Amino acid sequence: MPRTRRKRPRKVPRSEALLPEHDRGAVPEGLATRRALREMGLSPGDNTGPVAILRCRLCATRPNWSCRHPTRGFLLRVDLAKPKRVPTLAQELALDRALAARSTCPKCARRYYYCLPLRTVGCCDPCAQGYEPSPGTYVTTTNVPVTHRLAA
Repeated sequence: MPRTRRKRPRKVPRSEALLPEHDRGAVPEGLATRRALREMGLSPGDNTGPVAILRCRLCATRPNWSCRHPTRGFLLRVDLAKPKRVPTLAQELALDRALAARSTCPKCARRYYYCLPLRTVGCCDPCAQGYEPSPGTYVTTTNVPVTHRLAA
């Protein structure tokens, strides 16, 4: 049976690109990707959308074509970004309770460091397979009651 040919992506000349494009290492001051904003402790804030495109490494060798690859990045303005919001203690407690419900086995009442397949299996793997888990896989609690175990 003959193989079907893969369709080549449609090439758009760089002059028809809707947003300005910049190669890696040549980004103007004041523009950053979402990941760079996150590393700076900022959120996109009042940015309504990207103002420029960060071209991928492959397209840097083809200056006449617009970058259409999924590895391209979108650049946002840093001056419109806002600091990240800090969750309140009640929000962290609610998050910890939700994560505890997903990572606590209903049979042995151990809280694991990962989410359990409760919907499909119904319990942790040691309970389902009938062996004793290693102590490094679950949270060991002390005899002193803990008021809260915050996730963040």
